[in-house]
Amino acid sequence: MKNFKTIQAELSVSRKEYITPHYIRIYLTGEKVPLFENTTVGVNNKILIPPKGVDKIYFPEFDYEKMQWKPMPEEIRPAVRTYTHRGIDVSKNEIWIDFVAHGDEGPASAWAIAAKEGDVLGVLMKDGKTGLYAKAENYFLVADSTGIPVVAAILEDLPETARGTCIIEVHGKEDEQDLFTRANIDLIWLHNSHPQNGSGLAATVKQQTLPETSRSGYVAAEFSSVKEIRQYLRKEKGWKQEELYAYSYWKAGVAEDQSTAERHQEKEEN
Repeated sequence: MKNFKTIQAELSVSRKEYITPHYIRIYLTGEKVPLFENTTVGVNNKILIPPKGVDKIYFPEFDYEKMQWKPMPEEIRPAVRTYTHRGIDVSKNEIWIDFVAHGDEGPASAWAIAAKEGDVLGVLMKDGKTGLYAKAENYFLVADSTGIPVVAAILEDLPETARGTCIIEVHGKEDEQDLFTRANIDLIWLHNSHPQNGSGLAATVKQQTLPETSRSGYVAAEFSSVKEIRQYLRKEKGWKQEELYAYSYWKAGVAEDQSTAERHQEKEEN
């Protein structure tokens, strides 16, 4: 039986780099990094961002008698956000997570922009390997900037016999990344400097010739784009539920912790 215990680690920044003008890679180190070796790159985790002036992560505790999280004082309570485990190098004792640098309106982006060596970050993640995507011969991948880490991990994992299309929307030409894949993938980049005001992903999806057999779709983007793309593929094009995974990482104009319930409910209904 698989062991899915939770890894709980306080890590510190070892280095950082701007992959593109709007994309930051944060490298993290700490004594618990080896625990992540048995996880799947590209799988979501929870990051815990300490309040300003706090240099320790206070992890939430669960009250099993009351079956609820124990309250925590505001001055030490970390902001919790969903991010993607992007890579690990045990020989360097590092894992890394990519952040979209979109100003300081969100706690995670603001933290990444200001992060310096030694700053702490909490990471919660289920231990053990898990399937990242459904296997097939043909792939249809769609993402905005927030979905690049998972789509990039899928592209890296695909065999050379795979083929398909990958559509990614970023801020501009300067934010196009050099993504590795052995597969025969048609990579389409879209540019959108104001993603809060709408996206061209759904319209571009509807312009594509879609695979008819042995297909696997993965969509990771803003709420309204994911909803429209899911409805188009499932309702109009007849994709079966097991052929498509679609998940919204954010909703325009709404903080992640305020939109979680709505995003998960919409996903469950389709």
